Amino acid sequence: MLKQLTIHNFKSWQNTGQMPLASLTGLFGTNSSGKTGIIQLLLMLKQTVESPDRQRVLHTGDDKTYIDLGTITDVIYQHQIPGEIEFSLAWELPETLDVINPEGELEDIIFSISSLSFNANIEVTAESLTVQNLFYSFDYDNKNYLFGMERQDNQNNKGKPEYRLKSSPSYDLKRFKGRAWPLPQPIKSYGFPDQVNSYYQNASFLADFVLAFEGIFQNIYYLGPLRDYPRRSYTWAGYQPQDVGKKGEQAVPALLASRNQNNQENIEQRIAEWLRELGLIHDFQLKPIAENRQEYELSVRRTPNSSEVLITDVGFGVSQILPVLVLCYYAPKGSTLIFEQPEIHLHPSVQAGLADVFIDVIKNRNMQIILESHSEHLLRRLQRRIAEEQLQENDAALYFCQLNEQGNSELTPLELDAYGNINNWPVGFFGDEMGELLAMTEAAMKRQHGNQSE
Repeated sequence: MLKQLTIHNFKSWQNTGQMPLASLTGLFGTNSSGKTGIIQLLLMLKQTVESPDRQRVLHTGDDKTYIDLGTITDVIYQHQIPGEIEFSLAWELPETLDVINPEGELEDIIFSISSLSFNANIEVTAESLTVQNLFYSFDYDNKNYLFGMERQDNQNNKGKPEYRLKSSPSYDLKRFKGRAWPLPQPIKSYGFPDQVNSYYQNASFLADFVLAFEGIFQNIYYLGPLRDYPRRSYTWAGYQPQDVGKKGEQAVPALLASRNQNNQENIEQRIAEWLRELGLIHDFQLKPIAENRQEYELSVRRTPNSSEVLITDVGFGVSQILPVLVLCYYAPKGSTLIFEQPEIHLHPSVQAGLADVFIDVIKNRNMQIILESHSEHLLRRLQRRIAEEQLQENDAALYFCQLNEQGNSELTPLELDAYGNINNWPVGFFGDEMGELLAMTEAAMKRQHGNQSE
């Protein structure tokens, strides 16, 4: 699970400051206040991890990736070229990483690591992206350890960067005898080159840190704010989707694939229960339109006594919340789920109910949820559940994003107490409700006074 994030010089963020993340992290604020930029940094790293190009420092995206951010000039703070993008993150490992002494026996464990931190500083010019430094760090036996790479000047070729390996003084990296060749550039923005193992006697475990970094991003799943329209039929040829797709286009195939999974979770039944509890429909059926066909129909019943109709013939909200529910129960346990505006097209009562869905998967599926939202109703339900002790206040990290007068994004942590109160409620958080009521009352009084005068 991701525990902390810091971003420098990315999109509208000059500096987020240290941003603790929790089981449920909520980003709120006005339009274009920087909420999405935080999510985009994580998605950019995810698609960088998944890119087959080992020399691609950051993958800003294309029409086949989770997001398309354009060129690096488009994403660096205030389009400042040359400049530097820096980010750091910390995460808990799904299981303890025992590092074996590269020079010892198999039973010789030198580190037992339960959490890792990573930091990278990337120089941006009009021609290229270059890693200035990258570091992995962790605590063990009351000491902090750091391992990484740092750029150094290449006296013979200024355009070809060279690197040296760095470590904490408490761990001595030993080179093989021979000429001390410099290291080539890192793999992407987070990996050690293969030459590390051939140059050093006791650095093979550094590859474990890289695998841990890739693992956290391979375990992130994303659903965007713009979702597919419902269809009268869905095609499924027996494959198992990785997720529901960034527009939810794979939600129905994922539901069908879940029938073949050997686990104790009946995903269709759980989703039907939530749709009923949220007051959207009574139940649904997913069945082939004919025997031995790849086309399936999704039919629903609005009430226990109503006839079945296709999902296209009921309210739009059902098709919009379905991918949210499917992802929550289809993604592997322990995953991190990122949602942009999960409440879109939903009635306020259903928006509030989404909070209960998220609390359920956090508690019962050990999931982490990061969401960007405009929903006051979702937030109010989270506050209520904290007051009712169904969600602990330290299991939620809520933030308000806003632009300052210079056009820079600023992050305000919302101070939640054990009773669900927000002790530093920002002015105009969800508009001026009292101002609207006062203006309506004044207008009514003015009209009544005018009618009496006639």
